[in-house]
Amino acid sequence: GENAAPAPVSAALAKAEARELPQRVELSGSVEAGKSAMVSSRVMASVVAVPVKEGDLVAVGQLLVEIDPQTAKGQEAQARGALAQATAALALAEKNHTRFQALQKSGSASDLELDMARMQYEQAKGAVEQATGAVEAASSVAKESRVVAPFAGRVARKMVDPGDLAAPGRPLVVVESTAGRRLALAVPESVAVAAKLRSGAKLPVTLDVLPGRVFEGRVVEMSPGADPASHSFAAKVEIDAEVPTGVTGRAVVETGRRTAIVVPAAAVLKQGGMSLVVVKDEQGKARTRAVTLGSRDGDVVEVLSGLKGGEDVLVGLSAAPADGAEVRGQASGEVKK
Repeated sequence: GENAAPAPVSAALAKAEARELPQRVELSGSVEAGKSAMVSSRVMASVVAVPVKEGDLVAVGQLLVEIDPQTAKGQEAQARGALAQATAALALAEKNHTRFQALQKSGSASDLELDMARMQYEQAKGAVEQATGAVEAASSVAKESRVVAPFAGRVARKMVDPGDLAAPGRPLVVVESTAGRRLALAVPESVAVAAKLRSGAKLPVTLDVLPGRVFEGRVVEMSPGADPASHSFAAKVEIDAEVPTGVTGRAVVETGRRTAIVVPAAAVLKQGGMSLVVVKDEQGKARTRAVTLGSRDGDVVEVLSGLKGGEDVLVGLSAAPADGAEVRGQASGEVKK
């Protein structure tokens, strides 16, 4: 009879409602230095000394590799010799030109002879300019027997030892900046287009080595086109984190919106590995439903199955009530009569 009726249950009520939620994609990548430089030499000569090792911190301008300066000094001496010859030839051509000018005025030389003398003089001037440039180039190369750090950072890789041959374009040392970190991502074409991802976009980033922390990342580089093989764009996301290079990080990209049924997170009960929501039916009775949850968005959680939307759900219960218990609830702020 009456005594068997379950005890009524009091709870706040909320509606299961349809809401627009962001559609998100998580992309993982690895952290690299903000700046990285492959340092090489402009001369071909043998390496005399490498005073740094991998992992060393270096200041801007610090010596990384010393190259035998003899080759470059020989080239510089050669260029200076050529300049001396060109200068002597110019002095001679100038004298000759002046002489023919005087001769032509007095009628002793033809216009053609004067033109030839002028042309030789102009050519000699050009030869001196060329030889001067060659000396400048050779002396600047000779100064480069010292290969130095382009910025303050850390030696990431050392590719040469004393006795090896340095050649123009051959990387000798890789230097990474200590300040600044970037997350390198491969962004699938579809995601890049849907998210309208471009330089300057802000993305939340998490790093595996610092769980629980969310960094605000900013896209600082984005390849102009997708890689034809992988159909993805290369993106670099700047983050303000003091972490070693090479660690894994994840960036969350919002690709659009979707409609989902949501309930307050406080309406979900966990019981025996299941997620439950208690609904007030048309007769005002409590009915417990098993639900499948999707992503959480602030204080609401998405319900993928188990609710249609529009139901009254009980919020803040510590356990599921007996099935069919009378609900004495109040909707958000308004007391139900």
